[in-house]
Amino acid sequence: MNIVERFLKYVSFDTQSDENSGVTPSTSKQMVFAQYLKGELEALGLEDIELDEQGYLYATLPANTDKEVPTIGFIAHMDTSPDMTGANVNPRIVYNYDGSDIVLCEEENVVLAPSQFPELLDHQGEDLIVTDGKTLLGADDKAGIAEIVSAVVYLQQHPEIKHGKIRVGFNPDEEIGLGAHKFDVAKFGCEWAYTMDGGEVGELEFENFNAAAAKIQVKGRNVHPGYAKNKMVNAIRVANEFMNLLPENETPESTEGYEGFYHVVGVEGSVEEATISYIIRDHDRSKFEERKECIKAWGETINAKYGAGTVTVDLKDQYYNMRMQIEPVMHIIDTAFKAMEEAGVTPKVKAIRGGTDGAQLSFKGLPCPNIFAGGLNFHGRYEFVPVQSMEKAMMVVVKIAELVAKS
Repeated sequence: MNIVERFLKYVSFDTQSDENSGVTPSTSKQMVFAQYLKGELEALGLEDIELDEQGYLYATLPANTDKEVPTIGFIAHMDTSPDMTGANVNPRIVYNYDGSDIVLCEEENVVLAPSQFPELLDHQGEDLIVTDGKTLLGADDKAGIAEIVSAVVYLQQHPEIKHGKIRVGFNPDEEIGLGAHKFDVAKFGCEWAYTMDGGEVGELEFENFNAAAAKIQVKGRNVHPGYAKNKMVNAIRVANEFMNLLPENETPESTEGYEGFYHVVGVEGSVEEATISYIIRDHDRSKFEERKECIKAWGETINAKYGAGTVTVDLKDQYYNMRMQIEPVMHIIDTAFKAMEEAGVTPKVKAIRGGTDGAQLSFKGLPCPNIFAGGLNFHGRYEFVPVQSMEKAMMVVVKIAELVAKS
């Protein structure tokens, strides 16, 4: 089975996660895929294979050298995004892409066009795996899994490439922010690892957002609207007033690069009570803390006008920028950088405008930067992955293993 066949098999499994289930894995169908992967790893002859009851799968490719080599790991997640269905994925391959529009679904007029997705033109002459326009593809992150497993097979078939002990880990629920929560770092037993969960070819990421969630509760006072003067406090209007206090140019649609933001993700309510949900993001830790303080201060501004307790602010940190955990071990970035170059890939070091399992794992004691998996337009019907990008990612895994053994 080559990398394409492996990937196409993987995306036939519906592994969509569910942030509201309250269990791990959040959906039983993820465990179905995990059982399949366990069987595949067993058939390949890997060792120390373990699938725990929460859907975390671990395995070992034994070292083929007597030299003392650090144990390293490669990690990818099994779930797909709740944003769009991952059931009945029907992929096809556009061979030798010529730069024109790709009709995904003629009946619904779903077209993958360079005019809307100019990154397509970077992959002319390549073979693109696309959807039928009705589901996501699942390259996030089944491409990563296919690349890791294919790299293991490549190393088995090329014993002349010396490598140390390599651990692989496949986890559930990354898309709902819980992929690393129950990942057993001690059991994994690596000095460092890499998640294969990035996008475009060459991406190498060891910085991500600091992240928090804010829930703003607004208490109103409801009286008959005909007699409401100086009595009614309309929680919906107060919530709107709070929202207008936030800077309008510090939103996701107004920022890029290292610029942070406040993002309103939900509003609901009535005259009596209302709730606003935000996520807060910034790469800079001090600016991140300032943003949280601003949210609190805006709540106090509203309370000063309408009375104490009108607004309550509940803030919860979600994850932090992994850079502070990676900087003391920058040799792991140097290794990935060199591996890409040896695999014919131009490294593109960039900051993640989001989070990754690697960030949480880094703070659990497993330094874990992120490497490209090759897919683009994740979480929707326009998702695609070039075959050549997956092949390059696979070779980067191979080269990292080889370089670590040579160091």
